[in-house]
Amino acid sequence: MSKLPAEYQFLDLSDYGRGIARQIAERLQNTSWTPIHVTLSFVVSGLLALVCILHEYMALAALFLVLKSILDAADGELARLKNTPSYTGRYLDSVSDILLNALFLSAVGYVSSGSYAEVILAFIGLQLQGTLYNYYYVILRNKHQGDTTSRVVEDTVPVAFPGESQRAVVILFRMYTVLYGVFDRIIYGLDRRASEGHRLPSWLMTALSTFGLGFQLLLMGFLLILGLKEYILPFFMYATLFIFVFVGIRRWLNR
Repeated sequence: MSKLPAEYQFLDLSDYGRGIARQIAERLQNTSWTPIHVTLSFVVSGLLALVCILHEYMALAALFLVLKSILDAADGELARLKNTPSYTGRYLDSVSDILLNALFLSAVGYVSSGSYAEVILAFIGLQLQGTLYNYYYVILRNKHQGDTTSRVVEDTVPVAFPGESQRAVVILFRMYTVLYGVFDRIIYGLDRRASEGHRLPSWLMTALSTFGLGFQLLLMGFLLILGLKEYILPFFMYATLFIFVFVGIRRWLNR
């Protein structure tokens, strides 16, 4: 099941594992597995990728990075198939992602002799890029009756869905705001009127999907396999400049 109605879907380059993710979700639909179990599985895959990077088993690291991305899509697919939307799952997914991202880039910095400053700047860049893509994607979904477990502005604790703990939602929401709040505010400040715009064309969303985490991890794995680990941190640092290009295009289209 897509996050968007068919007429508003676009080629999402970060979502290359959706077909496999859907098959995984279908196999788990009538089992006791929940979306939370799948989220925890992608955390395990991410940690295995981390160990492989540190020991420089780069092909295996790339494999686990791709598997992590596939499972990251499968938890949402399973939630939609079981009709069990969950803010717990939504925030657990995001909190897990950002912590793993920090670990991945730290490991890359370690094996490539990158400086602490490069690791920090690459992490900030990667998160800002992903935040811009998610910001526009969530606007698109909310405008066109798509998945709404993510909100355009995450500034208040949501009311838990039936079957989930409000306390768990509150705890995970607070963790989310601590970890993501500064990135959300920066991107919102750069394009605070984006939700008022009438155009987010498919070609723009496809271009923006290169900022999606799935594509970012795929690229990281590709560079690791090619023995180009020293280029990973600079890439995410300098790719951040394209944020201003995408925001400028979005504003120009809706002038």
